Amino acid sequence: MKILIVYDSYFGNTKEIAYLIASELQEDNELKIVKADDVKKEDIDNIELLVVGSPTRAFKPSTKIAQFMKRIEFGSLKGVKVAVFDTRISKEDTKVKILKVMIKIFGYAANPMAKLLARKGGEVVVEPMGFYVAGTEGPIKDGEKERVVQWIGEIE
Repeated sequence: MKILIVYDSYFGNTKEIAYLIASELQEDNELKIVKADDVKKEDIDNIELLVVGSPTRAFKPSTKIAQFMKRIEFGSLKGVKVAVFDTRISKEDTKVKILKVMIKIFGYAANPMAKLLARKGGEVVVEPMGFYVAGTEGPIKDGEKERVVQWIGEIE
């Protein structure tokens, strides 16, 4: 299978998860992993699986991931499987009450990313997933790497 993994990362957490996903998927597959602002149009040509990861920034994907997804033409992902993840702080770890309310209202980056890629023709083949970091700069919380491996195993 030809796989493209696209990510953006501010503090290295999303990058770490993207590379863990790559290590899980590399066997028997043609795989390329690229930072969002380095993706070329030809990188998307003939892929069978697109994995996109972004930190959650202001309840949305990062600007670079949003720009990458915007550049994808409508219908160009027809026949392409899509898996999407974000990195985030859990509501339980948030100490500011208003932030907890805002998270409840606006959510995180993964679901809107999956919806946009589906509108571009992609087939979302696994539930959009959020992986937790312990604070703005991380690190990735204990047990999350195991969740990554489990999530990747669900890709059909």
